[in-house]
Amino acid sequence: MSESSKTAGLKVEIVEREACFRGFYALDRVHLRHELFGGGMGPVISRELFVRHDAVCVLPYDPLRDAVVLIEQFRVGALDKSAHPWLLELVAGLIDKDELPEEVARREAMEEAGLTLGELWPVTAYYPSPGGSDERVHLFVGRCDSSGAGGIHGLVEEGEDIRVLVMSLDEALAALAAGRLDNAASIIALQWLALNRERVRQTWR
Repeated sequence: MSESSKTAGLKVEIVEREACFRGFYALDRVHLRHELFGGGMGPVISRELFVRHDAVCVLPYDPLRDAVVLIEQFRVGALDKSAHPWLLELVAGLIDKDELPEEVARREAMEEAGLTLGELWPVTAYYPSPGGSDERVHLFVGRCDSSGAGGIHGLVEEGEDIRVLVMSLDEALAALAAGRLDNAASIIALQWLALNRERVRQTWR
């Protein structure tokens, strides 16, 4: 099979695409060649592609208390490279078919943190690991009331065991500087909020 598409004026030709694994996630092997910056087509190369649903991450923010809500849970991806594979993170979830990112943000905030979000402020959308995955992450800051936040949450049927933590934004930024938050979505969202704190507070007051 042969497919072509144009990306920023450069051509990509997919020679073959193999389905290597199908489960909750999928793994494909793609044989392709693409146009070179210097002109002409390059050789056929093979790349494994981790195929997964797009994701939504949201940082719940209480503008009245200048506080954020973070969650802590076990992450298998950190098992071999961290002495403590329980990570501080944002509320997050995968987008199901025909679901808007904003709907996912609100659903996951209730499931993982027991929070009802108000306004959602879109921060950005990005590829966390485009060298081998097609996942795209939609990132938001969500207005919340943090006064009653806390406790253990998550869906038992999905094996979730999630602890909810409330921190002042300054405490969260200090934890970030100390390396306690070491995942991309949390870093991006907290840095963005640090830069836009007054604008967000004035808008949401």
